[in-house]
Amino acid sequence: MNTKENYLHEFFRIFFANRQLVKRVFLVFAVIALLLPLVLKQSFDITAQVIVQSKKLSQSDANTALAQETDKFIPPSLADMETESNILRSPTLIRETISQLRAEGKYEVPPSLMQRMVLGPIRNIITNPLREYVVNPLRSLFGLEVDPVRDTELDTLTDDAIEDLKIETLPGSNVVSVTYSFPDPKLGTLFVSRLLDNYLHNRQNLQSNELPEQFYEQKKLQYQVRMDNLEGKRLGMLESIGSSDPKEEITFRLNAINTEEQALNLYRDRLLQSQQWLEYLKTSLAAAGNAGMRDFAFPYTFTTTVDNVAFEDREIKQLGEQLTTLVLTYVSDLAVFQPGSEQMLLQREQIAKTRQQFLKIVANRIKEREKDLAVVQNVIAQKTQRIADFKGRVHQLQETQSKARQLDTEIDALHKAYFTYTQRYEESRGADLLNGLSNARILSAPYEPAEPAFPRPLLIVPFGMLTGLLLAIALVYVKEFFDRRFKHPAQISHQLDLPVLLVINDQTPETPNPYKGWSLPRLVHWVRN
Repeated sequence: MNTKENYLHEFFRIFFANRQLVKRVFLVFAVIALLLPLVLKQSFDITAQVIVQSKKLSQSDANTALAQETDKFIPPSLADMETESNILRSPTLIRETISQLRAEGKYEVPPSLMQRMVLGPIRNIITNPLREYVVNPLRSLFGLEVDPVRDTELDTLTDDAIEDLKIETLPGSNVVSVTYSFPDPKLGTLFVSRLLDNYLHNRQNLQSNELPEQFYEQKKLQYQVRMDNLEGKRLGMLESIGSSDPKEEITFRLNAINTEEQALNLYRDRLLQSQQWLEYLKTSLAAAGNAGMRDFAFPYTFTTTVDNVAFEDREIKQLGEQLTTLVLTYVSDLAVFQPGSEQMLLQREQIAKTRQQFLKIVANRIKEREKDLAVVQNVIAQKTQRIADFKGRVHQLQETQSKARQLDTEIDALHKAYFTYTQRYEESRGADLLNGLSNARILSAPYEPAEPAFPRPLLIVPFGMLTGLLLAIALVYVKEFFDRRFKHPAQISHQLDLPVLLVINDQTPETPNPYKGWSLPRLVHWVRN
């Protein structure tokens, strides 16, 4: 036989040797476990959940003249959820809820048995008369403020509700769980429902202004009048300069100035070029008028280039070619005929006439160029004046734009303030519609439970019996530990170091249970034996 088997044998030996004590202890705890569900006061758990969708950041103040931004809503943080839980478990909120239900005659619940039988009467008998007949007269005698007599029953109910109310934030979420343990499920459900309603109402009061609707309406009208005056001033200023959008017109005028300056530069270049050519043509015309009989044609072809295409003056070209032909013929005939001959005189006369015609046409062309030069100068003057007018208009528009920008800034500020007061006014008008204004919602409404949460017989009875059995075994082992008597022959050899010569067993037969069936006498006989 190994060591493990010896331990098991020792366990059963001790267990069966003290079975009477085991049975009695076990039965005591079994009876207690069976009576506990009947003795303990029932308690029902009423649960509810509140979800906080966002946190409201007030960016405006109703007492300021201008509001820059409207209210913002951001996701709630862990600290915000803890704040919401603190609001729900606030003693003031719980006391207010109980007071409302008591005033309506719906919360006629006395305190617990101990408080009602001992603590409550003692507190009411000692505290209230002592304060009313001793403390208050003394304080009044010395001119001090008299303490009012407190409602101790309401204080007791509030303390009980705080102890029975469990409020916690679900981990990793924006949901607050509410659990209320109460003997009366109907009244507990009513209490939790009213508590959540008061929570939403108080929370709305904390987040919104408490000023009357008339204040917001008056502020709205004031800002509306100011906005109308500024809008009229801005409209009159724009009408005085004949512009609906100064910024757009400034852009248009600057583009026109740029276009006119480019054209003006081209005309100035053209004027400079025309002046130089005109100077050259006048010099050449003067030289051509003093030219000899044998000189060739005019040193300028009057060719005009347009888009890289040359256009020649056909009349001057024909006269120039005719003059050149007459001069060449005259030079060749001069070698044959006498200068004073009739033919030579006739050729000289033809050359003189042709040259006079050519010079006259050249003079006409020069006059045309002078006229064109005058036109270019007029165009340059006109464009210069137009650019100056555009710049003056731009300067006027810029001044108007600067003033309009100032008015726009003030108008935008008034619009924001007007929007804020309008929002506050609408919130004030709809203050009763809490579900539409609050950013917190009741996720799970409380309902009346059908079964009590405590006590639970299916848990108490098995665990009570198991606890009794384990405690009985523990007591047997404790008893066996302090019992110094010999229980089996091996103990004699081990303790006294003497051999065992003879072991006589108890031959007394076990007395059978004389009672039949499941009855109380049979159970008593079983416990005693």
